[in-house]
Amino acid sequence: VAHHQSGRNSGVIHSGIYYTPGSLKAKLCVRGAALCYEYCDQKGIPYKQCGKLIVAVEQDEIPRLKALYERGLQNNVRGLKLIGAKEIQAKEPFCRGLMALDSPYTGIVNYRQVAQSYAEDFQEAGGTILTDFEVTNMEMAKESSSENEDGLKYPVIVRNSKGEEIYCRHVVTCAGLYSDRLSEISGCSPEPRIVPFRGDYLVLKPEKCYMVKGNIYPVPDPRFPFLGFHFTPRMDGSVWLGPNAVLAFKREGYKLLDFSTTDFLDAVLYSGLWKLVLRNFSYGLSETYRACFLGAQVKQLQRFIPEITINDILRGPSGVRAQALDSDGNLVDDFVFDGGTGDIGSRILHVRNAPSPAATSSLAIAKMIADEVKQRFEL
Repeated sequence: VAHHQSGRNSGVIHSGIYYTPGSLKAKLCVRGAALCYEYCDQKGIPYKQCGKLIVAVEQDEIPRLKALYERGLQNNVRGLKLIGAKEIQAKEPFCRGLMALDSPYTGIVNYRQVAQSYAEDFQEAGGTILTDFEVTNMEMAKESSSENEDGLKYPVIVRNSKGEEIYCRHVVTCAGLYSDRLSEISGCSPEPRIVPFRGDYLVLKPEKCYMVKGNIYPVPDPRFPFLGFHFTPRMDGSVWLGPNAVLAFKREGYKLLDFSTTDFLDAVLYSGLWKLVLRNFSYGLSETYRACFLGAQVKQLQRFIPEITINDILRGPSGVRAQALDSDGNLVDDFVFDGGTGDIGSRILHVRNAPSPAATSSLAIAKMIADEVKQRFEL
């Protein structure tokens, strides 16, 4: 449980500043963050509300920062305020900036712990969790098997790579990096496609962690698809720096040289990826350059904390983001629910895209999925 995306993310409990007012992402993040804190309190899962500063270091970033502040207010994010250079240093003594957006209710938690607690809740409610169960086929039970009572009550057969079968009434998939493939297996649409992006983190050496107290983020550039390098304190006292964003050559490829022919060809033969690459060519090149050379990443960090040197950092862990991409090369930014046609399609709900900040929003997303299931399957 939580071996992949949920156990390899930054651990931030986001407050909901960035997202378009009125969008599902905005509503679910704000609601999800409140539910996440409540859940952690109930279960005794430790977290810290260490806050976040989104810091403008150049004059031309200030209008974008002010627009973010307005957006955050529209999204009902609590406690937001704009602060100047002196207040930045009062909160983060080593950080330099002209102006910052202060979000005091942003927090951190170990999402692996949260996911494991969800799993325990599910099992206590009577659920069974099977891991290492690679689904290769889904089909309706044949007419001949209807003599078997299970074939009538549980007409969907889910089969794995070892030939084992599970009989189901209904199927809900939330498959992250494999959501497009599971959809295809069940006879549903291959779109949107999942293109994996690896994010490599750096870590501050333990003796340098005193330089960062809370989350420090750059002002996002709307021309580019990802948030940029940030400083993230962790529950274990370490500080992660990053991540970058480079195309992964394997869907679960956490190392630089991890490679899968199937995953690689799936990505590079997809027209949507090439359209994205051509639109963001210079950004992609600079991300790839920074992935190879630590010094280039340190320059990004020094914009905020000038005292950091290459001797203060180490290469850290990596995660792979399941980025949904449409055939026009657009990053799919909101939720995609998909069923199918015919008997099997009417019994399946695919959650094709649950975009970041899905960990923060997970309890709010769960409620939405449960409502969708109830409505679709008339339960």
